[in-house]
Amino acid sequence: MTNDTPASRFIRIGKASVGLVGLDAALYAAARQQIDETELADFLFSKIKEENYIPSGCEAQYRESLLAAWRKYCGTESGSGEGLVIRIFGTGCVSCNRLYAMLIELLDRLGIAADVEQIYDADEIGRHGVTKTPALMINGAIKCAGLLPSPAQAERWLREQL
Repeated sequence: MTNDTPASRFIRIGKASVGLVGLDAALYAAARQQIDETELADFLFSKIKEENYIPSGCEAQYRESLLAAWRKYCGTESGSGEGLVIRIFGTGCVSCNRLYAMLIELLDRLGIAADVEQIYDADEIGRHGVTKTPALMINGAIKCAGLLPSPAQAERWLREQL
């Protein structure tokens, strides 16, 4: 199954988690072109604005968050003080999509902002030590692999990390 729609990744803009279409592609393009740090925010912002709605008056917050995403992408930003970082590993199957939807619903209901990313690439999944999917990682710790947790269990894991 192929999907022509670019993947969406959630990043924190202020206190909100916002899904941005094409963020991974923009980060990759910046790395490939070796964009200078002084021009990086403008480059990423222009790429993201092509496929996403940016509310007027929020441009500075978006640029700041895009630079933070760049630092994470390059591995130059530590995870401390970042809040929740959630990774869902899988092939894009029904179970993986249910896990993603359940987590987004829980985060919304609990009013929690998090960096949520779905990882489909088999090499990337393996680099994180995941052998069964769907798998859930919260703040660097694998919470489950090969099964879909109950909403109550997922909520418990989220609350433990706050």
